Amino acid sequence: MQTASKKVINGWAMYDWANSAYNLVITSTIFPAYYNAITTTKDAAGNIINHKVQFLGKEFESASLYNYAISFAYLVIALISPILSSIADYKGNKKIFMQFFCYLGSLACCSLFWFQKTTLSLGIAGAILAAIGYCGSLVFYNSYLPEIADDNDRDRVSAKGFAYGYIGSVILQVICFLFVLKPEWLGIKDESFPPRLSFLLVGVWWISFSQITFTRLPKSRAALQNNNNNIFTNGFNELKKVWQQVKHMPVLKRYLFAFFFYSMGVQTVMIAAALFGSQVLGLPATKLIISILLIQIIAIAGAYIMAKLSERFGNLIVLMFVIVIWIGICIWAYFITTEMQFYIIAVLVGLVMGGIQSLSRSTYAKIMPETRDTASFFSFYDVTEKVAIVIGVFSFGFIHELTGNMRDSIIALVVFFIAGLFVLFLAFQKQKFFKSSSPAL
Repeated sequence: MQTASKKVINGWAMYDWANSAYNLVITSTIFPAYYNAITTTKDAAGNIINHKVQFLGKEFESASLYNYAISFAYLVIALISPILSSIADYKGNKKIFMQFFCYLGSLACCSLFWFQKTTLSLGIAGAILAAIGYCGSLVFYNSYLPEIADDNDRDRVSAKGFAYGYIGSVILQVICFLFVLKPEWLGIKDESFPPRLSFLLVGVWWISFSQITFTRLPKSRAALQNNNNNIFTNGFNELKKVWQQVKHMPVLKRYLFAFFFYSMGVQTVMIAAALFGSQVLGLPATKLIISILLIQIIAIAGAYIMAKLSERFGNLIVLMFVIVIWIGICIWAYFITTEMQFYIIAVLVGLVMGGIQSLSRSTYAKIMPETRDTASFFSFYDVTEKVAIVIGVFSFGFIHELTGNMRDSIIALVVFFIAGLFVLFLAFQKQKFFKSSSPAL
């Protein structure tokens, strides 16, 4: 196939620009910092007593409750995305589903404007719906990649999407950062207003810039087969059909298992980083936001560096190299005690975060067979990732709840990355054996 025009490619990448503001402001920086601030109990002298909260009649560690909520959101999307993507594949209307989840997520972000100490349930519900909207739209967004980019261009196009996302999210983060740090410039006296205004702006930013994408993306191709099955079961039947194909593709099968394991670690790091910094190291919100912002800026370069390295050494070798770095980061994070150490780790995370996300997506697009059922194959990919995130984030929160020490949760991340590295090495060995595998891997 021929790669689509520059206008279409840039339009596709603009959705990363639009939605990545959610991933930075809501998932990684201002929301976790604000959530930690309003769920922390202090004495009259300002000393921290605990991080306990009441939710649905049960007491939780606030960080664990947040992790459980995000895990639930990812579980929901893992269950419903096969149904939706199958319908989109057969009818060729994946853009409509992408729009629905985009609007759900952006409006949920706007609703967080009303999240305060007395409305914890609203905050948790808004966070869940925003995560569902974000993840749900990505199922269909990612499935456009093999439709608009030739095999040889997918690393480059995928990297462009992530780079746009990092740039766009950093721009909005800086805007939000200004009035969070300097509310007096706008005459703001309510300390809760700047972060809540940030949540509103994320929703507006997301829904506004996504219109460029929806205007430029072509109507997706409908699958040739007839869909006569029940819509509630057909999606899972499609996943079963995809798995039947995957089972006979040794490289793809091992790659997906490896992706499953290391995704447990990668996504959990981004979700839990801010709360780890605030509750374990005692870093103030402003310094946490700076460190996460640093990750995003460096990740722009990381995505392109890893794409260039993959051209020279192959995707699987570069992915193994990146996972080794992740293992080192997690081991070091277990022992850190200072602010400077946290910043250094932030730099390293930024370097490998953009690279592993971009390269994982483009590697899958390369290994998967030529098919018109792209949404079903990417649904399988996304369900794999979402189930991994459910297990990873839930494990992180559960171990913290069990031991009372968030550092102990890091041990699970190390195990996940090591398992991913081992299985990825097996995929690499198979790729060398099967000469028919793509030489670009």
